[in-house]
Amino acid sequence: THTLPHTHSLSHTLSLTHTLMHTLTHTLPHTPSLTLSLTRSDTLSHMHSLSHTPSLTHAGSLSLPQDNSLLMACGDNTVQIMDLESGTFTQTLKGHTDYVHCLAMRSRNNECVSGSEDGSVRLWDLRTASQVQMIEPYKYEGCSRPQYDKWIGCVTTDSDWMVCGGGPALTLWHLRSVTPTTVYPLPGSQHQVMFHQDLILAAGEGAVINHCQISGEVKTKVPCTPPSVFTLLVNERSQEHKVLVAAGSSNTIDVFTNFGYRAFSLRFS
Repeated sequence: THTLPHTHSLSHTLSLTHTLMHTLTHTLPHTPSLTLSLTRSDTLSHMHSLSHTPSLTHAGSLSLPQDNSLLMACGDNTVQIMDLESGTFTQTLKGHTDYVHCLAMRSRNNECVSGSEDGSVRLWDLRTASQVQMIEPYKYEGCSRPQYDKWIGCVTTDSDWMVCGGGPALTLWHLRSVTPTTVYPLPGSQHQVMFHQDLILAAGEGAVINHCQISGEVKTKVPCTPPSVFTLLVNERSQEHKVLVAAGSSNTIDVFTNFGYRAFSLRFS
């Protein structure tokens, strides 16, 4: 078995996002861009009716492209796309055979990437709602870790590069050639990963945020409060007040104003 974050109904997830954004905005009054960088919470907070949609009783991940739509990784093995203006579902991406855990947008070409319990990472063309590529990391000897199973718990992209992990080891892939180029020597399973400047930030089992170099070296391990980390977010839109937040299996959200150490924590009772 592996440790995954407790899943909520979509309405609960959106409500929690709204509450969190409100808390951070009032706690960090000098970083107004933080709310915008994480989600358009004012648009999402009224969507309580989604909890009555049977196929969306659980959403493992949410993603907001720039076209006023919402992508949802769902427990019915699909990725659902909703138009935020009308509240209607416009597309369904079908192909996964098990729960979809994670989503990432590509920076171009109207594409997204999804990772699933079925062990696959799938690249989708959002213009046609069709699958254009599938990678199964557990089938590659260097990535496979049978003791953790095959599930994919995190994925991120940067141009033609992708990083994913979960059961298989955290690995950097070149998407054009479908080649694993770097396998990171991190213990346990990773639940969150992101590109940040010339680093890859990854976190999961263990109370640390790993700063990894593209070459494969783990540059540093920054301590954090949660024993397992399920969420990492950076307000990329602000160059002056950039912060990293981390949350997981505890009642605290860690805030890093300098990514090398924890500045303070928000505690919820």
